[in-house]
This record gives sequence, C-alpha cells and structure tokens, in this order.
Amino acid sequence: MGYIKKEDVARAKEMDLLTYLQNYEPWELKHIKGNFYQTVSHDSLKISNGMWYWWSKGIGGKSALDYLIKVRDIPFQEAVQMIIGNVELKEPIRVEPVKEVKKSLVIPEASDTNNRAMSYLSKRGIDEGILKELYDVGLWYETKDYHNVAFVGVDDAYSIKLVTVRGTVGAFKNTVAGSDRHFPVRLVPEMSGEYSIRNNVVHLFEAPIDMLSYMTLMKQMGTDYRQHNFIALCGIYKPKENLEESTVPIGLSQYLKERTYTKTICLHLDNDRAGRESAKALNVILSKKGYTVIDQPPPEGFKDCNDFLMRGSNMLHIGNRNMERGDK
Repeated sequence: MGYIKKEDVARAKEMDLLTYLQNYEPWELKHIKGNFYQTVSHDSLKISNGMWYWWSKGIGGKSALDYLIKVRDIPFQEAVQMIIGNVELKEPIRVEPVKEVKKSLVIPEASDTNNRAMSYLSKRGIDEGILKELYDVGLWYETKDYHNVAFVGVDDAYSIKLVTVRGTVGAFKNTVAGSDRHFPVRLVPEMSGEYSIRNNVVHLFEAPIDMLSYMTLMKQMGTDYRQHNFIALCGIYKPKENLEESTVPIGLSQYLKERTYTKTICLHLDNDRAGRESAKALNVILSKKGYTVIDQPPPEGFKDCNDFLMRGSNMLHIGNRNMERGDK
C-alpha cells in the first residue's frame, strides 16, 4: 500500500472509537444509557469515557485504529488510510457525554385498609399468617388510588428503594419509575434483628407472589420461613444468547456483595422457556464465581410456584431436605 507518514499515523491514533462510529458508521453504534454505548455487531463490545472493551474476547483500547485492527481485522496501513481518508472528507464532530437524569421514586400512597389486597393474595393460596407478618414489617401494602398490591424493596437501613405493583383485578403489573433494582423485594432474617442467624443460602424468584407462595409451602411442611433468605427480582431476567456472556441480575449481585457469606443460590424460576434459559445462564455464571447453584423449579406441569401452590401442593410431596438446602 506504500509508505505512511508518521504524522498520519499519529493523526489516525487521535480519533477515538466513539467519534469514528458516530460520524462514519452510525448504524454500528447503539446507545445503552448515559455515556455507555455498544456496537451492533458485537453486543459485548462496550464503549465508555473514550475507552472501549470487547468483554467476550478480553481485548480493548481507546482509538478507532485499535478497533479496526483488533476487532475488524483490517491491516494496519489500510486502517490508517480509512481513518485519514474519512478525516479529510469530513471533520469529526466530538460527541458530548449524555447526562443521564435519574428519576426520583414516587411511592404510591397507601390505602387506609388492606382488605382488597389481602383478599386477592389469600385467594392466590398464600398463607394469611405470613401475609399479616409481612404487612406489619412493610413488605407489602394496598394502594389508595386503585387498591392494587404494592410490594416494597428496601435497603439495609429500611429505606424504600423500589415499589412494584400488582393489580387485584386483571393482569396489571408495573414497577414504579425511579425504582432502584439493586434492592428488589427481599426478606433477610439478618435485617430484622430478630434472628442472629446468617443463613448462607438464598432463594431466588421472578415475582413476589411466587416468593410468598414458596414461603407458604415451607410453612405447610413445618419449616420456619423467617430463618431463610428470599429475593424476588420483580421481573424476568434476560440472559445473553451466549450464556457465558450473561451478567448476574443487579438485585442478586447487590445481595451477594452485601452478604459475602452466601454459598448456595436456589433458583425457583418459572417453568416456561424464559425461566429455563435464565436458570441455565445463572447456573453457568454463578458456578464460575464459586457458588453452589441448585435449580428448583416447580414440578413439571406447573408454570410457577404460585401455580403449584394453587393446583398441586396437595397432590405432590416436597421433602424438607429439598426446602432447606444448605447450612445455617
């Protein structure tokens, strides 16, 4: 291709990847949030604050030149010519960082009574004694405007961080804007101060109603649910197509960061395709991190824990050993 001047190489190295893609290949750029971007061709290639990193390959850099050589496999001289040629045709426009405005959490006002919400949850088979106990500690309440069930996620200081709402009529579901998913709906005996026990097992669910259903099943088997740890993610976890590139849900990640004594994670995800794929991904990535992962979906033929509680808990037997995996 011929000799390339040192000053041309230096000039090419000055262009960062975000500027290059923004100006010359915008179809290849996908904005995630704030200052974070990824490429369309490789969703594990992330760009932030002038740097880029291809997580699935373990390589990164700063300049567009690095990207063209390492990712696009373009020879050095040709890559320099591509950048220099583009610069001569069009002066690059520097991309200003996007300021992300964080929404504040607006907590739905509580109703004076919890009659409709209590009736709805009881009809879903959930034990009324458990419901009363968890109502008293603020895990759920009935909203004033529409009489929905509001489940509450708090941090260790019992500051409300997340509210997710379930309609008592119809299929309405919604997590309130401004909710921090680092703190989903969870029940941890260590937080209450009632138990000094540190259970190294945590039970993971998609929805709070499934979490409450499992507690009810525990009570039916004579097990004290208050000595166990529970997390309801309040949504469906979506793994990557390549399972090994998946990340731990931020609600579970926050919990594991706070409770470093955790050894075992029991997955009680749905029996549908999404739930099974999520369980596979979590098994792969959590096992690599040294955790014992136990996949405990509801028995075959039941969609989720609540479905099993409603239709199958009197037909099938779940042993205490299956309920109480792990040391306390």
